[in-house]
Amino acid sequence: MNLTRLLEQLQYEVVQGRGDISITELVNDSRKVCEGCVFVCISGAVSDGHAYIQDVAEKGAAAVIVEKDVDAPENLTVIKVADTRYALALMSAAYFGYPAKKLKVIGITGTKGKTTTTYMVKSILEGVGHKVGLIGTIEVLIGDKSIPANNTTPESFTIHQYFAQMAEEGCDSVVMEVSSQGLMLHRTAGIPFEIGIFTNLGEDHIGPNEHKDFEDYKRCKGLLFKQCRLGIANVDDRWYEDVFAGATCEIETFGLSEKAGLRAVDIRHISEPGYLGVRYHVTGLMDFDVEIDIPGEFSVYNSLTAIAVCRHFDVPAENIRASLKVAKVKGRIEMVKVSDDFTLMIDYAHNAMALESLLNTLRDYDPGRIVSVFGCGGNRSKTRRYEMGEVSGRLADFTIITSDNPRYEEPQEIINDIITGMKKTDGKYIDICDRGAAIKYAIEHGRPGDVIVVAGKGHETYQEIRGVKYDMDDRVLIQNALKEIAEGR
Repeated sequence: MNLTRLLEQLQYEVVQGRGDISITELVNDSRKVCEGCVFVCISGAVSDGHAYIQDVAEKGAAAVIVEKDVDAPENLTVIKVADTRYALALMSAAYFGYPAKKLKVIGITGTKGKTTTTYMVKSILEGVGHKVGLIGTIEVLIGDKSIPANNTTPESFTIHQYFAQMAEEGCDSVVMEVSSQGLMLHRTAGIPFEIGIFTNLGEDHIGPNEHKDFEDYKRCKGLLFKQCRLGIANVDDRWYEDVFAGATCEIETFGLSEKAGLRAVDIRHISEPGYLGVRYHVTGLMDFDVEIDIPGEFSVYNSLTAIAVCRHFDVPAENIRASLKVAKVKGRIEMVKVSDDFTLMIDYAHNAMALESLLNTLRDYDPGRIVSVFGCGGNRSKTRRYEMGEVSGRLADFTIITSDNPRYEEPQEIINDIITGMKKTDGKYIDICDRGAAIKYAIEHGRPGDVIVVAGKGHETYQEIRGVKYDMDDRVLIQNALKEIAEGR
């Protein structure tokens, strides 16, 4: 492949060598450099690709893409661009033959609701014969293949690689989560989104290696609506107008308020032994009844989002209704049967906004008690810990504070930060650092009518400690606890 072909969508300067050379591969990881490749130097939070130029030249790279002035061996072609992350995105699209043009790409951004909504959209569209790829927090789905996800929105090269595989598998569309980090780091630059969706915005992902402040977080969310044909927005969110201030797309809205184009009315909670759900009526741009086996107002918003998307694929109301009734997502209000007396669920709620929404939702179902079991991740903003402690203290009847992914911090110090927030309330709590022991305690002390929420990890099957991911799954911890209790241990 000719290098100029990869650079055709970019403005660039040939600093050294020639741009019209043949290259073998496109690479952005110095460990994967091979003979004749072009290496894109990314300035990352941990390392800077520009520091590896001598190394990649010795490994046989034919060219490098840089955004800084560098010293390079004379036999190495050096191309300078304004932003190498942006360049990598557009070069990746060209490298794989612009596969996004063969798909209808649906991008969903927002603080919460992205994951559930992607699965709902996929379920509905596949119910009427579409073949749909998925890229998200839990996994990447290509045909019958599931690939575990490392990031909500992968690096741009990986995204286009997935798109190419999806097109090869016969997919006609793809639904993907678009994180603010992905937008900020240009991972989705150049993708021709058919539809972009805004779910909501809360103060999250602000801190070291994330967003410098809320304004930056909000700005990055809005970038999606400068590169999609149609934007579909939650008009009830307080930041809707800010996010869409610079939008260049057509705009439709959904929500519960009268100003929404697609609206949910007559919302009713359904509570039966071992079952929590919700019913409502869709009005405005469509008109039919819906029932979902997932409780709460946020489930109404998530399903309404999916309906707003699938309307543009001409999916009949009866198909939408049938697909939503059976839609399930691992780690999103995932019910686990442990007792005939009380309910236990696993949920990914890992910030104050998500936890508050979940606990308020469960309160609407009039439980005996709400018992909250959660921790917070290490090497993230301490503010999240204080806020989650305060939310659980206010809204849960009893809180069991435990460990999540401590990363490079001491687990007990993270717990102590959560307790700082908890002490702003009158909430009752206990701290048990070992997550398995915390879950066992919750089950052993469950009372009739309780709803126990094991929050924070959801679909995750590991615990990250000092750079190592150890096997740990809340489902397994629950089963271990039940076994120990049955054996009297």
